[in-house]
Amino acid sequence: MLLSRRKLRIETERMTMRPPIHSDFRAWVALRRASEDFLRQWEPDWSRDHLSRKGFANRVYWSNRAVSGGTAVPLFLFRREDKALLGAITLDNIRRGPSQTGTLGYWIGETHARSGYMREAITALVHHAFERLDISRVEAACLPENSASRGVLEKCGFKYEGVAQSYLQINGRWSNHVLYASLRMDRRGRTTVG
Repeated sequence: MLLSRRKLRIETERMTMRPPIHSDFRAWVALRRASEDFLRQWEPDWSRDHLSRKGFANRVYWSNRAVSGGTAVPLFLFRREDKALLGAITLDNIRRGPSQTGTLGYWIGETHARSGYMREAITALVHHAFERLDISRVEAACLPENSASRGVLEKCGFKYEGVAQSYLQINGRWSNHVLYASLRMDRRGRTTVG
């Protein structure tokens, strides 16, 4: 299902989730800078131009192409009451055909962490993926020691599936990640057939 970028907007109880636009640059760079130490321990190394206007323009260009091509759903999270940028969430690497799968990634600014925003965002995007995009499986991965990320995934109904060896480079070294998934018709954990 191809989406119009202009129509892609998800409303939650406290947030508006929408693709990034060029005018988001200042808020984005300010939040990333203020949260740099908090985020870098969990993310792949930032490119040299990560916080530059050109780097952000490339991010917006990629977002536009990904949404219109149906390969990803990249969304910024804005608190509705004051329009503050809180973080971002992306359903990426959407695979169609027999797979009907996408991979979830997310980050939150340090000052907004542990306030329930990411749980709200994950719940809304997974619902959107299942109901609007006909996705059957949403996958996510995080570092084993990232207890906050593991906790939010589990609270959102994701099930632990195992460990991927050398999954991503974090802080310049290949790191194992724990794998989670949420299935549209999840029967895992049920004790009765029927």
